[in-house]
Formats: sequence, structure tokens, C-alpha cells
Amino acid sequence: MSPVHWLFGDQLGPHFTATAAGGTPRNTRWLLIESRAVFRRRRFHRAKAHLVLSAMRHRAADLGERARYVRADTYREGLAEAVGDAPVSVHHPTSRAALRLVSSLPQVTIHPARGFLVGHREFADWAARQEGRRLLQENLYEQTRRTHDILMEEGRPAGGRWNLDHDNREPPPRGRATLGAPPPYRPREDEIDEEVRRDLDRWEREEGIAFVGRDGPRVFPASRREALAALDQFISHRLAGFGAHEDAVLAGDPVMSHSLLSSSLNLGLLDPWECVRRAEDAWRAGQVPLNSAEGFIRQVCGWREYVWNLYWHLGEDYRHRNVLRHHAPVPEWFADLDADAVEARCLSTVLAQVRDTGWTHHIPRLMILGSHALQQGWSPAEVTDWFHRSFVDGYDWVMLPNVVGMSQYADGGLMTTKPYTSGGAYIHRMSDLCGGCRYRPTDRTGERACPYTVGYWSFLDRHRSRLELNPRMTPAVRGLDRIGNIEEVTTAHRERGSAAP
Repeated sequence: MSPVHWLFGDQLGPHFTATAAGGTPRNTRWLLIESRAVFRRRRFHRAKAHLVLSAMRHRAADLGERARYVRADTYREGLAEAVGDAPVSVHHPTSRAALRLVSSLPQVTIHPARGFLVGHREFADWAARQEGRRLLQENLYEQTRRTHDILMEEGRPAGGRWNLDHDNREPPPRGRATLGAPPPYRPREDEIDEEVRRDLDRWEREEGIAFVGRDGPRVFPASRREALAALDQFISHRLAGFGAHEDAVLAGDPVMSHSLLSSSLNLGLLDPWECVRRAEDAWRAGQVPLNSAEGFIRQVCGWREYVWNLYWHLGEDYRHRNVLRHHAPVPEWFADLDADAVEARCLSTVLAQVRDTGWTHHIPRLMILGSHALQQGWSPAEVTDWFHRSFVDGYDWVMLPNVVGMSQYADGGLMTTKPYTSGGAYIHRMSDLCGGCRYRPTDRTGERACPYTVGYWSFLDRHRSRLELNPRMTPAVRGLDRIGNIEEVTTAHRERGSAAP
């Protein structure tokens, strides 16, 4: 009898079915289980639910007769239906909940994780060598590039520097509504998508499963073929313009030159190694500038590998970190992606992008959505859950470190050296979102006071005793002393509460 290997819904690429020493034999049969309970427990973005189900069903179709696709209420029920008590193998899942599940099943053998460049043991060895120092992303990134010979020249980083982020912070070109980049790859829906949409409609109508956001048409790859086409379009036509304006935001151009490959990577449709090599090859061929290639490569083999390994290294208790003691609930308008309830143009624009597509790039996530949550004192656990459910590329391993550590500073600085938040001046400098807004980024009081400017100074005042000890925050905290009406500012902030700005 052929062995059976279980593929989770984020293990869908050929690197999860490839044979390997100590891994899956050549005559393996593949099992995919679609669990409705996953969507019943939490209210996911409907476009995300559509993408995941479409990707799983496309993968089963590609595998053909060697695959069995089971639709069940729970994973346990699906496994029992498919194989009974027969042995099953699986690659290390990407969430602690999934790992607990497969570890509790005596019939399941767990193989090492795939889809990442840095293994758990390699990361543990690196962390041990830090000898009590902070586990900095920059240091892991350097080691990863050395170990895998990425963007290296005679043992040194190409261009003489490991990180070219300083070259990638240009504001958007003024007077232009778009960056002018070639359009990204967009897939065409097929009969599988039609079936998924009918099923989601039925779940909502008959089973009471609720979603948030809008669904359709699908704009992210759901198959290996589509993911490769998206990668090729990015490398060949968009990577060259990625670097300089990587941190800029334009209301009329939400994708700019970003790769839009995160969902394909996190579904397992793409291997990070092939993305990195394609970008490096393009630079070596003179097709893209070094700052663009390095910026993209750092996202893939720097930050992504760092976040993945920190998720496991920091332990289960990390999700409960809340050093700032922020406990306010995420308000209904935010949870519902109700962009029409918001008057602040930056926040309304970004919420609408998430509502319509389940995606926005990293700066709106960090400096508009996350910054507002931090300034308002919302629960980091609730904010993490919101990001996980609302983004097509959101998974527990992705969002837990990114939100608890990077966005909400709830770990007190384990991941970052300072809180990432700002007043309206930063948003005005790095975007065109302040134009036409009813608020003024420079105003701290009055009817036109910018919610981000008010929120920033109120945040600093509320946590002054902690932040004034942080060298990177000391100048900002001292700025409180130059504001003669700080009590008026903080009072206005408290009175606004969780109302939509």
C-alpha cells in the first residue's frame, strides 16, 4: 500500500511533494483536507477564504489521481474519513495550533519544515552564538546571505553594504497619481473559482459562517502556474522600479512596484529560494539596480526568515506579551473594515484597500493601520487576530511577531529598538494621502487636528516613563516639554476614544 502524505493548505508547491532523503517516497499518495470549522471559528476576509480554498482545489486537480481531497467539518474527521487509523506523514506545520493537532495524532509522522531557507536547528545554533544579545534581523540576514551565497562577491556583500535601505526611502514623486510601474500579473478565474464562490455563498446562507470584506474577482495566484507567472512579471518588469519608493504610498496606486508575491510564498506555491535567485540573476544581468534587488531579497531571506524562526523560538507565551498594558478592544468599524465610517483620508483609503482586496503593502500596514492601533491602546492580541484574518497573506506565524513585536511594541523591544508610530508629518512626507483630507497633519488641537498627530503625542505622554529611557525615543519624548498644551492634546485624544477618526 502506498504511503499517504498530508498537505496543509499552505504547503501547496512542488517543494512539498518532492522526494528527499528521509522524506516522502516516490509512490506517495497526497491528502488535502478542507475544514469548514476553520472558517466557523473566526471571521476571515472572504477574499482570503476564497484564495485558500481555490489554491487547495487547484493543487488537488494538478496532482490528479494521486491526490485525495476531503471536505469535512474538522481535520480530525477528514483524516478519519480518508485513512482511518492508517499511518500518515506531514511536513512540520506553520502554526502552533496545527502542530499541536498533528502531534496529538499517534498515526502521524512529522517531517522537517519546508518552504524556508533557515531551519529551526540552524536558527537555534545562531541564536545561541548571540550570547545573550538581542536577536537582530540584520545579523541573521548577513549569515543567511553568507551561508547561501546570496548577493556576495568574494566573500563580501555586493556593493560593499549588507543593507541598502537608506537608498529605498524616497517619498512618492510629487504631482503624480501613480508611480508609473508596469501592471502586476493578475490571474483569470476559472470553474474552480466559480465552485468556491458558490460554496462560500452556501456556507453563509445555510451554515451561518460569516466573512468580512469583499470577494472577487480573485487577484492573487491560486496555482503554481499563476504564481510563476506573477514572479516572472515582477522580476522582468517591476523589480527595477521597486527599491527607491519601497516605503512610499500613493492613494491611486496601492501596488506601486511591490511584488505581490507574499500570498504565493505563504501558500507554499513559491519557494523563497527561487524568488531570491531570480532577483539576483536579474541584477547580475544588469536588468535591475542593486538597491531594488537587495531590497526585495531582504524581504524574502531577511525579514521573512527572521519572523518565521522567531515565531517558534520565542515560545507560546509571546502571543500574550503586552508590556504597554493596552487592553482596549478593536472597535467594530475597524473590525468590519468600514472605510466609509472614517474621515481621515489615509486610514479610510487603506481600510478600503484591505476591504476590497485583503492586501495593502507594508508601510500602510505598519504606519497607518498598526500605528493607529498602537496610539489608541488596542489589545495587541486582538490586533494580531485582526491582521491574521483580514489579509490574504496573513498566517499566525506571520502576524504574531510582526504585530506583537514590530507593530504594537508589546514585547518591549525584543524585536525592534523603538515603537513604530508617528504623527501626521511622516504620512504627509511619504504619501499623497493628506491632500484633500479634512484634517491637517500639523494641527494638534481643534476640529482639524490630525488623529495621528494627536495620537502620537498622546502616546508619548502616556508612556513617557518607559520611552524616555530608550535612546532612540529620547529626543521625541523631550519634544513633549515644548508642547505647552499637551494636556489639551491628550484630553482630546481620550475623548475621541475608539470612534472612527
